[in-house]
Amino acid sequence: MPMSEKRPDPDLLLARVQAEEKRRSRAVLKVFLGYAPGVGKTYSMLLSARRLSAQGADVVVGCVETHGRRETAALMEGLAVLPRREAVHRGTRLFEFDLDSALSRKPEVLLLDELAHTNAPGSRHPKRWQDVLELLEAGIEVHTTVNIQHLESLNDVVAQITSVKVRETVPDHVLDRADAVEIVDLTPDELLARLAEGKVYLPEQAKRAADNFFKRGNLLALRELALRRTAERLDSDVREYRMQHGVTATWPTAESILVCVGASPSSARVIRGARRMAAGLRAPWTAAYADAPNAYPMTRDDRRRLDSHLLLAESLGAAVVRLSGSRVGAEILRYAREHNVTRIVIGKPAKRRLREIFSGSLVDELVRESGEIEVHFISGRIPDEREDPPPAPERPPLHPAPYAWAFLLVAVAAILAVTGRNLLALPDLVMLYLSAIMAAAFLFGRGPSLLAAALSVAAYDFFSVPPYFTFSVEHARHILTFAMMFAAGLSISGLASRIRRQEKDARYREERTASLYSLSRDLVSVQNEGDAARITARHAAEVFRGRAAVLLSEPSGAFVPAAKSPDNFALSEEELAVVRWAGEQGRPAGRGTDTFPGAGLTAMPLSAGPRTPGVLALWEIATETLSSIERRSFLEAFAAQAALALSRARLSEEAKASALKAKTEEMRSSLLSAASHDLRTPLAAITGLSTLLRDDRGRIPDAQKSEILASICSEAERMERLVGNLLDMVKLESGGMKPRKEWVPLEEIVGSALSRLEGRLTGRSVKVHLPPDFPLVSVDPVLFEQVFVNIIDNALKYTPPEGPIDISAVRDGEDVAVSVADRGPGIEAGQEERVFEKFLRGSHPGVGGVGLGLSICRGIVAAHGGVISAANRPGGGAVFTIRIPLPEAPPTALSDGTEGFP
Repeated sequence: MPMSEKRPDPDLLLARVQAEEKRRSRAVLKVFLGYAPGVGKTYSMLLSARRLSAQGADVVVGCVETHGRRETAALMEGLAVLPRREAVHRGTRLFEFDLDSALSRKPEVLLLDELAHTNAPGSRHPKRWQDVLELLEAGIEVHTTVNIQHLESLNDVVAQITSVKVRETVPDHVLDRADAVEIVDLTPDELLARLAEGKVYLPEQAKRAADNFFKRGNLLALRELALRRTAERLDSDVREYRMQHGVTATWPTAESILVCVGASPSSARVIRGARRMAAGLRAPWTAAYADAPNAYPMTRDDRRRLDSHLLLAESLGAAVVRLSGSRVGAEILRYAREHNVTRIVIGKPAKRRLREIFSGSLVDELVRESGEIEVHFISGRIPDEREDPPPAPERPPLHPAPYAWAFLLVAVAAILAVTGRNLLALPDLVMLYLSAIMAAAFLFGRGPSLLAAALSVAAYDFFSVPPYFTFSVEHARHILTFAMMFAAGLSISGLASRIRRQEKDARYREERTASLYSLSRDLVSVQNEGDAARITARHAAEVFRGRAAVLLSEPSGAFVPAAKSPDNFALSEEELAVVRWAGEQGRPAGRGTDTFPGAGLTAMPLSAGPRTPGVLALWEIATETLSSIERRSFLEAFAAQAALALSRARLSEEAKASALKAKTEEMRSSLLSAASHDLRTPLAAITGLSTLLRDDRGRIPDAQKSEILASICSEAERMERLVGNLLDMVKLESGGMKPRKEWVPLEEIVGSALSRLEGRLTGRSVKVHLPPDFPLVSVDPVLFEQVFVNIIDNALKYTPPEGPIDISAVRDGEDVAVSVADRGPGIEAGQEERVFEKFLRGSHPGVGGVGLGLSICRGIVAAHGGVISAANRPGGGAVFTIRIPLPEAPPTALSDGTEGFP
């Protein structure tokens, strides 16, 4: 293979294959993105759908809103359209997208307009984008539309531009999930012309829109947001393609700037120059610091200056990265090519040429190896610029103990050398001293190892080189040995110092990773905000070695302490003000920041997207945690982890509340729908018959009057049962129904229930089978009578007049099993458990009722510690079985054993 050819990276090939497999295995989501209503998103989606249909694809319209536009409606002709699902909300009939129908139909491509739409209460999902995700999971390709103002991350930006708060939003991850985003663009002037012509809204609506949302400035800003979001996606796609295909050459499709930052005082000027260049080009820029293992170790002042430069770059809007590699230049170029950087900015070198010959020049390496990437030099100092002399560097206090140990190690080596001088050759003696230097370097650091090197050279000359016990040298060749010994000591000292620094960094990274892992492990199963706040406060106090508190936002906008560690302190009004500012602005405040720097605490907003559910407050944390960008990044990562947990807990609570609200709305709609029908029918009958009697004037025979009165009583009893069921259900839901158990014969309860239904049982065949020696049961007789009334009433509704009703009971071990069976149509397959749900009625026409009777039965039986079940009866019909526990020692039966009813 020629050397010019490069072998493809196997990891990149594997990632490419995996990405293609994933893309092929998942359903496609295509989004038509616009910046305002009326730009033509739906029109473009339908045009695309017609092209696909002409190519033979199975395209179905799930839900498309034409808004009365004839040209849009014309494009739907010839396309299959799913019927919509009817829903009733607050007395209004709504026609919604039918998700179950779409899943059953399972077309190749489904058109679903208005991705941000809120579904009617009672739907499976509260939002249409959730319907889309379920369709994609089912393998259905979905084409949809959305405007840029509906993106969750841009909600506040759009409100600031247009002064309109958009209520319906779509999470950004849904748009990120899209396989294709097609922007539908129209100039603002053309859109305003369409608005004036009535092609967007009706004339009255169009006038209001033109005075509010559809201002030309608003449209220009929204258009820019849409184009920029699309450009960001294209840039992401380009980077993904370059990575998958191993492209290293820079593609200058858009400007991107990388500025090299160091500890030199001139770096601040270089950073400001790069910021001006990025602003002029309207390009993103990154500040990078590269650390090489063989680099000379930085002093504390150098590291502090470097951190200040990186913080300066971050405050000016740069993305900050830290790079590490054996060669600084190669690492910078690698990062630049991976991120498609077009310009590298670096300070003009100030080193002398002699030093560059030995240490190499970063500038030369960048210029020589940069290829198609431009390299810009910025002078770090203006000519004749006068600067204050830098303060004297802080030197760490000198501890004599390590130097004494280094002296002792050399002394031991010297003793061994003198003792073994006649047995060992000179190279062996040199190794003894080098061992002492190595031990001093690895145990005590650079200073003691340099002392050990100097003492080792002197001891070797004094004790081991003739003439002995003098510093005179007999042969000049020993001078080279001395120099090599000292050079080896220097090298060993540098290597040991570098290893110690790397060990320290690795230990810090390990502690940092362990802290984040421990926090995430404890937060992963949290279900409410209170627990998340307590865990976060406890971990923050342990990790940052100070006091910590988590304050949660209230609907009123205030931030209230939810957890503190330790618990024995309170926040002052001034500290609460700092917390409130951090929470409202979404930026850190307090000690170590540019806002309220004199405060005694540091407030970190726990932001997740546009929300800030809480604030993390810290006291007495180390100064370097706030001044070092690396440690500050760790603090931000810690806060981000806690913010995700808080946001997840809050969203979980909101989802539960939304689900409860939706269920309540569904129950309310079902109740109103059923009760309005079933109450209206008896009321209409009672009103009509009563009016007939009132206007009689002696024309109606007495026999017919009796029938009319009986009908009025029957309808009144029917309405009484309905109202009674509603009241019973309210008692069950509120926990107000408490059974008052008594020992009663089962036949009395059954007989009482049959007596209540005597009028409706006329002409019916009811058979009761109870053993003569059947034991007493411990139940509330009134409630259990209602159970039998409801079950028998249900059997009467669904059983033809000639169909018998059988009631039987047996003792089954420690339980009593009572069955009520009929010969009606039975229960639909799979509905055996659902028949006990509230407001669920059978699909048989002509059968009234609200659908509460069986649900009430289940609640009453459960209150007695029993269970009720439904099943289909062999030969046709349904059988309902009640099982209740039988106490171990029931009292003596009081019944005479008779059974049956006339």
